[in-house]
Amino acid sequence: MINFEEELKKFHPSLEVEDAEDAIYNQDLTDVADMLVGMMKEAEKEDQRRLE
Repeated sequence: MINFEEELKKFHPSLEVEDAEDAIYNQDLTDVADMLVGMMKEAEKEDQRRLE
């Protein structure tokens, strides 16, 4: 059975929309596109070093 008193003790209110947006946007997350751009830049640098 669910003990509602215990569940209420564990409850944490959710963030307001603005607070949630700030928390999400302030994180520095790298997505796949950022990783691919970085890999391409590194590959270009290696190609330039080989040509020198």
